[in-house]
Amino acid sequence: MKPIIVGILNITPDSFYDGGKHNSIEKAIQHGIKLIQDGADVLDIGGESTRPGSSPVSIQEECARVLDVIQELATKIPISIDTTKPQVAQAALSAGASILNDVQGLQNPQLMELSADFEEVVIMHSRGSPQTMQSLTNYNELCHDIYQFFERQILSCPCPKIWIDPGIGFAKTAKQSRILLKNIQYFSALGHPIYIGASRKSFIAKSLGLDPQEDRLAGSLAALAASYQQGARAFRVHDVAQSKQFMDMLIAIEEAHDH
Repeated sequence: MKPIIVGILNITPDSFYDGGKHNSIEKAIQHGIKLIQDGADVLDIGGESTRPGSSPVSIQEECARVLDVIQELATKIPISIDTTKPQVAQAALSAGASILNDVQGLQNPQLMELSADFEEVVIMHSRGSPQTMQSLTNYNELCHDIYQFFERQILSCPCPKIWIDPGIGFAKTAKQSRILLKNIQYFSALGHPIYIGASRKSFIAKSLGLDPQEDRLAGSLAALAASYQQGARAFRVHDVAQSKQFMDMLIAIEEAHDH
């Protein structure tokens, strides 16, 4: 299948990379339109930061941040709602979202049930909450444990199209995130397309010894290349134009003929 670039639109004051940049409805819509022009295939809209240590927001606040933006942009491009709350997912669905992206991997039974109403769902592996996840990084066998989690969740999931996301950086150390990126093809045996969100995450800075403020685009593109070449087919990114050009070049090289 053709790879998909998912543009990240965080409407939050505190997301780790773009928090506060698009936290008015007008600014968020403008940024969404720019991501579409840059070549996004889907927009992933979130109203609550899930970076390590972030605080939860109320259902009302999360809805107020995302619903008008979804309604405006859903006429232009498929919209994915990035939420862990059933009430927000339901409201986003009514506003025009067609994809559910739950960073807790549908561990909430209400969300699992609600996923039946979406065209597609992203089941991501994580543990705990943003407050606790970085203390929950002990695994018996990293890839195998995550594989088993997916097996269980897929079995219960009523949605017709499932993406699986190993959850780079979520309850994973920098080293574990690198191990996952090295073993993406291990998850292809599950029979569902693989979705990767590695863009600008802190594991890149930690892996490369970068200053936390330093730009992580090159590291993000390396993660995209490694996972694409092992069969991943959706990439959730902040830098849509650069990621799309990078991806198109990988494909152009792959499709080059000698004759």
